[in-house]
Amino acid sequence: MASPGSPGGEGDGRERRGTGGWDEVLDGEAGLVAPGGEWRSALWRTAQQRFERAADRLDLAPELRERLLEPRRSLTVNFPVRRDDGTVQTFTGYRVQHTLTMGPTKGGVRYAPAVSLGECAALALWMTFKCALLELPFGGAKGGVRCDPNRLSADELERITRRYASEIFPIIGPDRDIPAPDMATGEREMAWFMDTYSQQVGHPVPEIVTGKPLVLGGTAGRKFATGLGVVYCIEAVLDHLGDDLGRQRVAVQGFGNVGAVVARELAARGATIVAVSDVSGGLVAPDGLDLPDVMSWVGEHRFLRGCPAGRAVSRTDVLETPCDILVPAALEHQLTARNVGRVDCRLVVEAANGPVTPEADERLAARGIAVVPDLLANAGGVTVSYFEWVQDQQKYSWTEDEVASRLQRQLRTGLRRVVDTAEQLDVDWRAAAHCVGIERVGEAARLRAIYP
Repeated sequence: MASPGSPGGEGDGRERRGTGGWDEVLDGEAGLVAPGGEWRSALWRTAQQRFERAADRLDLAPELRERLLEPRRSLTVNFPVRRDDGTVQTFTGYRVQHTLTMGPTKGGVRYAPAVSLGECAALALWMTFKCALLELPFGGAKGGVRCDPNRLSADELERITRRYASEIFPIIGPDRDIPAPDMATGEREMAWFMDTYSQQVGHPVPEIVTGKPLVLGGTAGRKFATGLGVVYCIEAVLDHLGDDLGRQRVAVQGFGNVGAVVARELAARGATIVAVSDVSGGLVAPDGLDLPDVMSWVGEHRFLRGCPAGRAVSRTDVLETPCDILVPAALEHQLTARNVGRVDCRLVVEAANGPVTPEADERLAARGIAVVPDLLANAGGVTVSYFEWVQDQQKYSWTEDEVASRLQRQLRTGLRRVVDTAEQLDVDWRAAAHCVGIERVGEAARLRAIYP
């Protein structure tokens, strides 16, 4: 009889059978990407670092840490699109579903040159905990196509959108994964997406996406929901701090669907907008910009470049403009260790996803500058997307005032959870927001247990 550990014995499987020539792989010496390494990126490392900090504070079990951190599903697609000149170009698209524990997944679709699997994975993770913080019945997702939308015609964008929708069709659905607008996408793209999915199944499915035109099952106020949510958060935070919005001087980086709404609505409520920027540059006016003039210029010229309403600066210089409230509403990683020392404000409100790096977070905290984290500050979009999805499921619509009232109430409740948790755990608002979300998703995962 063979002895344990010998061929045919009962010892360890690897010892008994040998490694079959896979020694370098099994020993980690082959230089291969580690499991899960496909989505490692700078933004993912930021997301992971913040997750680990909150998980440490919660003393989260190791098994739950791994289950809650790594994305559950990811799909990468390559597809050809015929350009207007007749040539064919291949584009790459992604869809990441972070967790399937909380219900269908939810998240935007973005078009940008830097879209990657790592970016989508990080944003999907944050979406999970954002939804949990607001108690929305979704897990997080994110997707997009790597392209430069500014170099594509409307017809080319339609072909890209429809082909991308067809490619990710196997993993989406109104009760599986519901896309929404994001960077460089909006009502138009969501209408194309909805139509493509509906053609595939043979009947209209308005609830497959949110952020649609009103006539196709969209909801009143969704187009401006993210920006309006930022404003509601600022109002709630100032109420908590005992301060008045009318005395605030505000700088907004980003003048798109979110930043322009933030600037306009804050100005309408009495705040002074001292700086704005977009991809083409920025404008500064210490005594306040004339927002109607600025918006009129952008409406005519598309970009801020050349606008005479203020002193021209670079789009990153806006971040260093002296103000009371700084609102990064553009891209991730805008406040870093390199420029955070020159930030001159009392409060940072993250209208964009991940605009402040962990190193900058520490420097801001050391200077006593509070940060309203993106998990709360820009949650208006997904909250109103939830309202739209509910209305589509029920085949019943709400008024714009009802939507705005529900949004304001939901965000104020979310802030109260963050503030209470920050006081209980003695952490900052960002860590508190993550703790609330992680604890809720972790409890759901524990109760559902492991199948089979």
